[in-house]
Amino acid sequence: MTETVLITGGAGFIGRFVGDELLRRGHRVRVLDSLIEQVHGDVERPPLLNAEAELIRGDVRNGDVVARALQGVDSVIHLAAEVGVGQSMYEVERYTSTNDVGTAVLFEKLIDHPVRRVVTASSMSIYGEGLYRDADGALVEDAERHGLKDGLSNWEPVDAQGRPLAPVATPEWKRPALSSIYALNKYVQERTTHIMAAPYGMEGVCLRLFNVYGPGQALSNPYTGVLAIFASRLLNGQQPMIFEDGEQRRDFVHVSDVARAFADALVLPQATGGTFNIGSGHDRSVTEVATELARAMGKNDIAPEIVGKARIGDIRHCFCDTSLAAEKLDFRATQDFQQGLADLAEWVAEQTATDNVAAARAELEKRGLVA
Repeated sequence: MTETVLITGGAGFIGRFVGDELLRRGHRVRVLDSLIEQVHGDVERPPLLNAEAELIRGDVRNGDVVARALQGVDSVIHLAAEVGVGQSMYEVERYTSTNDVGTAVLFEKLIDHPVRRVVTASSMSIYGEGLYRDADGALVEDAERHGLKDGLSNWEPVDAQGRPLAPVATPEWKRPALSSIYALNKYVQERTTHIMAAPYGMEGVCLRLFNVYGPGQALSNPYTGVLAIFASRLLNGQQPMIFEDGEQRRDFVHVSDVARAFADALVLPQATGGTFNIGSGHDRSVTEVATELARAMGKNDIAPEIVGKARIGDIRHCFCDTSLAAEKLDFRATQDFQQGLADLAEWVAEQTATDNVAAARAELEKRGLVA
């Protein structure tokens, strides 16, 4: 089945890989993207965007532009979003407008131009803290950290008796715990997709992405993925900056695996109406990842800077239970992490990047968003 697929935000890091994957599968690809300078710099067309992809430059909040982009389209992959937990906590109107209102505009225009299926990018951030197990073996969905302050010796969540909780892989059934405006935005995008698709004869699918990495990330954007931020710092001879004590655990999934998940979610009948975690199924500490990236980039002499402070909205541990995606989408991440880092390092070595991380941290501290 060959379709014309609209990818909103399709000129971004993940969108370009999704577009490449769809083109490889014989689909036609149209991209709607506003090409904001924070992500793309000053360009008319991103150089990494596939030449076979049709580009419409425009804002997803502009109904006329969205209606034009939907003409002749069979399905939609909705990636358009402002991305970044920290920045969302002070650019509240910008994030909410782009992410929530943009999604509302898209679905309002889909009423008049319905498609077969919409696959929306969600985020692991909606979970807040991941799933934990207490000392008695009971699962804990609502773990919280209280009284974050500089130099804490123990950043871990504890139960009501003060006993430590053990993190476990987080499944889709865990209740959301929305601890940032970005997380709230992504949950709204999810619910809008599921609320609006079926009544208008469309199929809705949401993919909750964990930490996506790979070549082509916006290295000069201090609110992009953590591996790109670390790579930018290392490229400029600076220490990767790690909040808290660096023992936070995350799941890092390669963008090529993510692209494959979107392409499959677009067509598999059993995906309809579902929400699926997309991750590697392996958890790693942030310090471990920073150290391994430095090694891959030949920067072994640059150790990460452990800040010893927490950012408001950050969580301690969250990593991916991949069992539902394996069952329903036959999805399993295949990219080896060490090879993925080597490929990222090779690409980064050919780039230049403006290191804006210190300025971003100062902005958060000025606004009282660093505990």
